[in-house]
Amino acid sequence: MDLFLQLVMTGIMVGSIYALVALGWVLIYKCSGVLNLAMGELTLIGGYVCLSFYLRFCEQMSVASAFMLSLALTLVVGFILGRLTERIFLRKMIGEPILAVIMVTVGLSFFFKGMVFIVWDTDTQVFLPRIFSVDPMHIFGIAVGEVYFWSFIAAMILMVIFVLFFKYTRWGLAMQACADDEMAALSLGVSAKFVYALAWAIAFMAAGVGGSLLGNINGLNYSVSLLGLLVLPVVVFGGLNSVPGAIVGGITIGLLQNLSDGGLTLLKIYFPDFWWPVTIKEVGPFVFMVIFLLFKPFGLWGWERIERV
Repeated sequence: MDLFLQLVMTGIMVGSIYALVALGWVLIYKCSGVLNLAMGELTLIGGYVCLSFYLRFCEQMSVASAFMLSLALTLVVGFILGRLTERIFLRKMIGEPILAVIMVTVGLSFFFKGMVFIVWDTDTQVFLPRIFSVDPMHIFGIAVGEVYFWSFIAAMILMVIFVLFFKYTRWGLAMQACADDEMAALSLGVSAKFVYALAWAIAFMAAGVGGSLLGNINGLNYSVSLLGLLVLPVVVFGGLNSVPGAIVGGITIGLLQNLSDGGLTLLKIYFPDFWWPVTIKEVGPFVFMVIFLLFKPFGLWGWERIERV
């Protein structure tokens, strides 16, 4: 039971980071109907930008202050990069077929990956000195890594901000209007260009925070960019255009990952003579996604489009 509770608690906290990155997918899909297949690379860039700022500031101030300042500057850089990416690569794709725009995001993923390798190299880099203590915290008697706990808190705060943004702000409502019917939104005076630029800027910011938090857990290297595909089951499970769905989906996938990996470890211990796969942690979410889509193809809270003929 102790192991089970440990796996559940860690799964929830890791899942909150997945949910934060999934918000980047949701933001862009909500206003343009496009799946951004470069999301993993955006996460990787955000992590390296935060690390670069942190290594510069940690010698001049306390570790906590250096990280908070680095995270704030990462948000600023993410906003600027998002606006530039939309303006240079995607502005001219407004009104073009969705598949063409998706293929542009595929090209962007390779472009961003190459830029990361040129600027920061391919070796694993870590946040040193450590920001979070290696000694675990105890919550209700369950040992939890400090980095997981504070990552969970940061992710929850940002997700609440995003939910409020979409529900109560003018541009949040404009994004939803563009996603529902672009022509109707344009006729009401909504600037589609500004909405798309804002969506990409916020997606960069969300991915930057997610990359910064993940970099504190396992370090930064190419594997962080694979998170872009790993988060896809999160987005599909919750609904491609649902912010609450991204939150629930992220936590669910995080739980599934930890429980499947923990269950496999127990099977290897109690039945060592049998052959067991090396790991199912990465495969499990995709198997779950395929099975789930058979019964609910629009996700938990995705918009079901009904066409009458």
